[in-house]
Amino acid sequence: MKSFMKILKDCCGLCFVCLLLFPVQAMGAGFRIANQSVVAVGLAGAHVAYTPGADAGFYNPANMAALADSWQVEVSLTTLHLPSIDYRDNRSSLLDGSSDEEWFFFPLIHTVSPEYNGFKFGFSLTYPFGLSKQWDQVFPQMYARKFSLLTVEGNPTVAYALTDTLSVGGGLRLVYGTGEMKNYIQNPPAEQLAPLSSLQNSLDGDALEYGYNLAVTFVPVESVNLAATFRSEVVMHLDGDAELTALAGDMTVQQFAGDGQLDVPIPAVLALAASWQLDNWTFEFVWDRTFWSGVREFDPNYGVSLSNTSLNGFDVPVAKNWEDADAYRFGVWYQWNEALTTTAGIAFEQTPVPEATLGFELPDAEAVVYAAGIQYQVNSQLDLAFSYMYHHTTSHSVENTGNAGLLGIDGAFSGGGAHAVTVGVRYLF
Repeated sequence: MKSFMKILKDCCGLCFVCLLLFPVQAMGAGFRIANQSVVAVGLAGAHVAYTPGADAGFYNPANMAALADSWQVEVSLTTLHLPSIDYRDNRSSLLDGSSDEEWFFFPLIHTVSPEYNGFKFGFSLTYPFGLSKQWDQVFPQMYARKFSLLTVEGNPTVAYALTDTLSVGGGLRLVYGTGEMKNYIQNPPAEQLAPLSSLQNSLDGDALEYGYNLAVTFVPVESVNLAATFRSEVVMHLDGDAELTALAGDMTVQQFAGDGQLDVPIPAVLALAASWQLDNWTFEFVWDRTFWSGVREFDPNYGVSLSNTSLNGFDVPVAKNWEDADAYRFGVWYQWNEALTTTAGIAFEQTPVPEATLGFELPDAEAVVYAAGIQYQVNSQLDLAFSYMYHHTTSHSVENTGNAGLLGIDGAFSGGGAHAVTVGVRYLF
């Protein structure tokens, strides 16, 4: 037990060293980031029923019970590129805009222990949810000059084989989140501000919250795995500092500086999956539902009443009314020989954002995900892996009313999407 605790302590230390070496500045164009390991990226997230590596601790902890009786450590780095999203307004080209192009780096760590009295233990460090958009043009920055959320999740897990065909697992979700929200409203075009020339706000905060995850795997025959996993909702109560300012020209008319809070639900996720092995092939289908309906509104709380002031608009809840969204994922493995394995995947993801409440902080759309990967076994202890994923979103038109007296959106979004490249190593000892 002492050696186990020492290794666990060393692994936790490695996690935090990686965080310091590869700081994540913000997250990508979407709230949920489903692919959290080098293999999962190469399968478009179809990685729940069949998880033969250390990332089982995150995707399906019940499957840890079937892994080799040794320590497994997987370390990978994802480079994510988010192209700019273009907005073209139907009313005036003066309202057009383009979001910033972004690059992000995610260090991912997964570990699984040998068996201890029938139990196996795992730990994962991931970035499963995030949101970031930044606009510099006059109209978009009324809604989202900058809107970002970063979550880092530590996930200690445990697995136990009830029988030769049935195993269960679960663990804790330790989620640390930081968020930032900025708006800048100008007159013109927001002529209703007169005699003010502009309103601006800034709110940032952080939180550490807790949840849980559960998993079960059933093997009815040797070549088939059936699995179900569930990750609980975690509400991030982001507490921090806020600053609100009303200007008439260069003169400050009203100002607030003090505490601020914004609650952001990290939604629950249910996944059902089946895998089938046939000779050198392994096929997997995953259906997952993300329970976005918990995101009803964004309601900043400044701890004081701002009614009857020029700053009141920033204290009005912004309705979102997001909807639960389904994703359908299909992945394929092919083992060419003892050393070389390739993967491919495709996924169809629904957007949770209804047109009536879509805004510049998340101009989301239906998406198709294409992915491929390669794994090479150097020796019995060391594997190398590389994966690529393309997240394709379609252009879409939006027409809705505004919030807090602002102009609504009447135009089309195009571009966006995402490219991800992940490289990783797995080591057994």
